[in-house]
Amino acid sequence: MKAIWNEKILAESDKTVVIENNHYFPPESLNKEYFTETTTHTHCPWKGEASYYTLEVDGKSNPDAAWYYPETSHAAKPIEGYVAFWKGVEIKE
Repeated sequence: MKAIWNEKILAESDKTVVIENNHYFPPESLNKEYFTETTTHTHCPWKGEASYYTLEVDGKSNPDAAWYYPETSHAAKPIEGYVAFWKGVEIKE
């Protein structure tokens, strides 16, 4: 699977975990140069507290377009530290 935005591959892995129709990419699959941590946090009742990244590609910014759970509840351990995308990021094989 590939996560693509602004014609750049943000992440690529054959080991994504799909939960609630979102592909979560392993942290080592990220092209880190496109990711900047933000101060945004949200809470999921069963996964825990999410943290966010802003994507920066060729001078364009996509705020809070990627999220991950640094520490998950027991039920969501398979995605702890894994990153998912939204806000126009294309996920394809």
